[in-house]
Amino acid sequence: MNFKVVLQQDEDGGYVVSCPALPGCHSQGDSMEEALENIKEAIAGCLESLAEERTRLQGDAWRFYDYE
Repeated sequence: MNFKVVLQQDEDGGYVVSCPALPGCHSQGDSMEEALENIKEAIAGCLESLAEERTRLQGDAWRFYDYE
């Protein structure tokens, strides 16, 4: 799954990054590379949280599986 992210340099020289498709999903890093790695972890956490919330709200009616 691919997500578009917005990467911006902050006034201290670091980088902030957000994922517009997942409101509240933000991260940062000292370099562009670090910020992009960090947002991958943040996106994974946001998706896991959304899946848990959906399961809680819908009970056992839905099952989520990871396919690789």
